[in-house]
Amino acid sequence: MEYVIGGIVLLLLYGIVIYNKFIALQARGEASWSDIDVQLRRRYNLIPNLLNAVKGYMDHEKNTLESITQARVQSKAASNVLEQGAAEATLANAIGKIMMVAEAYPDLKANQNFIDLQQQLAEIEDAIQNARRYYNAVVRDFNTLVESFPSLFIARMFKFLKRDFFEIENAEERANVKISF
Repeated sequence: MEYVIGGIVLLLLYGIVIYNKFIALQARGEASWSDIDVQLRRRYNLIPNLLNAVKGYMDHEKNTLESITQARVQSKAASNVLEQGAAEATLANAIGKIMMVAEAYPDLKANQNFIDLQQQLAEIEDAIQNARRYYNAVVRDFNTLVESFPSLFIARMFKFLKRDFFEIENAEERANVKISF
């Protein structure tokens, strides 16, 4: 009888430990998503300055400027991880286009304000990549716990579901935004 009670207590303790691990990973996932959001907002706030810096030089490149504005709006409106990944890919592509177009304007490339904005953008892109990498690592750990035996029983009991990775679908869009100085 003592062994049965001891076994039940050990099982209960194990269940508590696994449940707490789920809660910890869930909290880390939310915090890491918040970190991504902060970096994306930094980039969103930088984009109008970048557009203002290039507008005077690129009057006939209106389509490029409009596409980056539209991509920014779509990215800010994304409501889940998958939508955010797709929107960010579009935005990164639009930013890459504006940087390529800027290559054709020597005066713009030499403009100190534009150079500073490029440098800030490069730093933000690195921060986004780091935040995305950390978020995906937390999601990987969480999903592994959801699918692993015996923790999958706790996951099912408390309805812990697999999470989506923050990834870019199109291989062309996986490349970092090209920023040249």
